[in-house]
Amino acid sequence: MLERPRTTERCARGFAAAVIAVATLLLAANAGPARATEDQQAPRVVAGTR
Repeated sequence: MLERPRTTERCARGFAAAVIAVATLLLAANAGPARATEDQQAPRVVAGTR
């Protein structure tokens, strides 16, 4: 039969999982969209101006 893991092992695994989760979130937050090679902006159309 399987033995229950010790409390320190459970805490260590939980802490490691939390560190990995935070690192993943930080990497995902810093990953922005790729920059375009040329600056191409569509002409803006302003409706309702005279």
